[in-house]
Amino acid sequence: MRIEVIDNQIDAALKALKKQMQKDGLFQEMKRRAHYEKPSVKRKRKQALARKKRRRALQRVRGYDAD
Repeated sequence: MRIEVIDNQIDAALKALKKQMQKDGLFQEMKRRAHYEKPSVKRKRKQALARKKRRRALQRVRGYDAD
């Protein structure tokens, strides 16, 4: 990841860096790795994420059919 600082504008570069990190999911990853996660909890989290992705995909397909 690379953010260029233009005209010594640190605040703008920091804002861009945070936005990029948020988009890439780094903040979530850091939170997740802060503490040990039991294998059963990890499985449940992954299954919930898969259900969420499936639901979103289904909604997108249904939304396109309505047009």
